[in-house]
Amino acid sequence: MQYIALLRTPTRSIAAFLLLTVISWSIGLPTFIHKARAASLNNVSDLLSDSGLAAVSDHTITFTTDLEGAGIAADETITITFPASFNISTSSVDFEDIDLFAGADLPLAAAPSGSTWGAVIAGQVLTLTNGDTPIAAGTAVTIEIGNHASFGSQGNAQITNPSANGSYVIAIAGTQGDNDTADTRVYIVEHVLVTAEVETIFDFEVAAVVDTETVNGSAIDITSTPTALAFGVLVPNASTTMAQDLRVKTNARNGFVVTVQADGNLESATGADIDTFIDDDGTAIPTGWVVPTATIDDESSYGHEGITSEDDINVDGPFGAMQYAGNFVTAPRPVFSHNGPVTWTNPTDSPDIATTRVGYTIEISALQEAADDYTQTLRYVATPTF
Repeated sequence: MQYIALLRTPTRSIAAFLLLTVISWSIGLPTFIHKARAASLNNVSDLLSDSGLAAVSDHTITFTTDLEGAGIAADETITITFPASFNISTSSVDFEDIDLFAGADLPLAAAPSGSTWGAVIAGQVLTLTNGDTPIAAGTAVTIEIGNHASFGSQGNAQITNPSANGSYVIAIAGTQGDNDTADTRVYIVEHVLVTAEVETIFDFEVAAVVDTETVNGSAIDITSTPTALAFGVLVPNASTTMAQDLRVKTNARNGFVVTVQADGNLESATGADIDTFIDDDGTAIPTGWVVPTATIDDESSYGHEGITSEDDINVDGPFGAMQYAGNFVTAPRPVFSHNGPVTWTNPTDSPDIATTRVGYTIEISALQEAADDYTQTLRYVATPTF
């Protein structure tokens, strides 16, 4: 009897277990359920070109299809859902403003056809529908929305950000793979205003030039000072040249210009004068030096004074080597300029950019009226351009 009892006990246990299993299958007890769920996409992000409040922005959405999934088969979809506070409407963004890359750029149209994907925006949802080009599992996918989309057509519309600070969920789903899904977030934040101030710098200096130097190819005959050009006794039929160095230091955005203007011709107390180059013509376009014509009874031809500069100033044409102009009496004559910030620490720094040399040449004939008090005042004006 004991032996029989040992056999009957496991028989009842097995029967009970089988009965419980049948019941579980029938009524769906949780212990025996294998619940199907959507797989997760990997490496999901959305890069904005501008995260400012209410700013228009490009979106670059990236993700990798599930490594263990089925990829994206023909006719399957990718959906991207933007929160309601993003402005993504069919009147502004369409398939021409979207690029899709999955190992290669994929063509887009309003509807899928063959290897061309469809791209449709309805409300806040962008739906990309595969034609017949499967995308394998583990493929990196990039979706560009905005002005930076350029495959097939150049994007010209963007998505407008929300007008409130905060973190916003961008949801990626669709029928791709095993209904693979993922969420990413973007943070919309007010732009940061950065302010600063840079004080104005503008220094101008006039310096002496010694008689062993040259100016624009002409030998200098007499040493100058920063405040005087003392030509001394002029010898008929021989030119005499003096010069001064000009130096500028400025942080003006558009540089500077230096002009020079005389208060009149070199003139004596008796009213005699030494006219401007050439023969009181006030020559504007620089030209090579010529001697006064010395015509009797034409006092404008008895002697003249000209100006030259080593800077490549383009007003009325640049001064070539040993070229002079005479238009510095009736109006300011530009002699030095640059179109951006400049600086110098030594006299030889940045020649013709931060420094230049201006020369003055006088030549008289034997007809020039005698006087020992010919004078003239030169006025340099240095003007920064901000």
